[in-house]
Amino acid sequence: MNRRGLLAATAATGLTLATVSFARAEDRSGPGPDGPHRTRTVRGTLPVGSPDYVYLPVDVPRGVAEFAVSYTYGKPPVPPGVQGNALDIGLFDERGTALGGRGFRGWSGGARTSFFVRADAATPGYLPGPVRPGTWYIALAPYTVAPEGLPYEVTVTLRFGEPAPAPAPVYPPERARGRGRAWYRGDCHVHSVHSDGRRTPAEVAAAARAAGLDFINSSEHNTTSAHAAWEGLWGDDLLILTGEEITTRNGHVLAVGTDPGVFVDWRYRARENRFGRYAHQVRRAGGLVVPAHPHATCIGCNWKFGLADADAVEVWNGPWTPDDEIALAEWDNTLVAAVRNPGDGGDGPGRWLPAMGNSDAHREPDRVGHPQTVVLAESLSRRAILAGIRAGRSYLAESTALTLSFGATDGRGEHAGIGERLRAAADAPVTVRLEVSGAAADCTVRLVTDQGVLLTTPLSAAGTGVVEWRTTPAHAAYVRAEVRHAPAVPGLPGAFAALTNPVFLDAAGGTAG
Repeated sequence: MNRRGLLAATAATGLTLATVSFARAEDRSGPGPDGPHRTRTVRGTLPVGSPDYVYLPVDVPRGVAEFAVSYTYGKPPVPPGVQGNALDIGLFDERGTALGGRGFRGWSGGARTSFFVRADAATPGYLPGPVRPGTWYIALAPYTVAPEGLPYEVTVTLRFGEPAPAPAPVYPPERARGRGRAWYRGDCHVHSVHSDGRRTPAEVAAAARAAGLDFINSSEHNTTSAHAAWEGLWGDDLLILTGEEITTRNGHVLAVGTDPGVFVDWRYRARENRFGRYAHQVRRAGGLVVPAHPHATCIGCNWKFGLADADAVEVWNGPWTPDDEIALAEWDNTLVAAVRNPGDGGDGPGRWLPAMGNSDAHREPDRVGHPQTVVLAESLSRRAILAGIRAGRSYLAESTALTLSFGATDGRGEHAGIGERLRAAADAPVTVRLEVSGAAADCTVRLVTDQGVLLTTPLSAAGTGVVEWRTTPAHAAYVRAEVRHAPAVPGLPGAFAALTNPVFLDAAGGTAG
């Protein structure tokens, strides 16, 4: 079988190259500024049709204190519309590359061209720990390949000596002081230098405080290295959750609030039917499964795994764009399906997915907290925040300046708030009330139901207002509110200032009276 055929045949599982050995006489070695070391360089070319993951084995002898890698690859010019070369990189240790990640030691994607790991430290994106003897694996991931192929050069340096003591990781606490039962503001999709961000964890935490946030979620691409990087950055005013942005070739998904140190693998495509296994792992680790920017246009970003295994969905990612509008419409359709297919007992909505909004901030001028998810929780704790998100007791806002209050009340005085259910007779009058403060002067309110947009009204020039609307459960199975800016393009919807999860109105049978 020729090389191209082998690459195609092994696309699902990856390809393993020839092992790099340090036993040959031509190895460059010497004391160097960092002590005794040996270096080898490997070159090759990956053709179009290469597997998603190509593994370069490295035999590591005893006595190695540091494993260091640098790499380069060719980027030939390509015509407009043709994919150029992009090569990601990561590392697995002697425990191997099997799915599940026992051997995982780090991932930097395409964010950096070199890294190291040793017992006491590692490049951001990589996990410190002992460099044990055995076969290690450099993972090369050809994200896109130009028509003429992807030439690469990988240099491996092993430095010898006594390893420094490995410090015990210090993880964020699961609770901050908070305000008891209250609305808490958070951003569950932020990046730092531990993946492709440019801010340090300290700068992310400072930006979160400046934005008035109560919590953030560490969500680096395909690595947990940042989980232990927040020491000294949390406080009574800021809860830091640990998680991951699981970045597959068929879409990205946030693991929100998982146990510190829990790694979730990403090396599968939708056609392999493996995502359910890893979604279960996220929940087993105490976290939520949240598909991110499901209709983003970047290569590999579009969500292809469906929503059956999700706990919520990110419908607003950073500044409002047309792909967010598509995500919103798709999410609204899932609400319609939920009320058309009642849950157990034959009444009330079936399973529904709450919406989330996050900044996906990477670097200046990305704004941490634009947008943010505002959650009604019993306390500022991991358990309470995740419970509030899971239940949909939340709304999305462009900043902490904007505050909403939204709910529905029937003639008996029964009330339901965001994410809750109001049971009333099919024809019983129900009053829906929205209070808005802190919006821009150009904003308009829309009330949306399973029948579509049923009310549109402008806010006052001060960006505040109260909107009341009367309906019945027979006319509206749910109601949600949108606060939108004036359209930038006439005839198109304006960008969001805020968005609520729905209030469900369930017909209890019979008539009012």
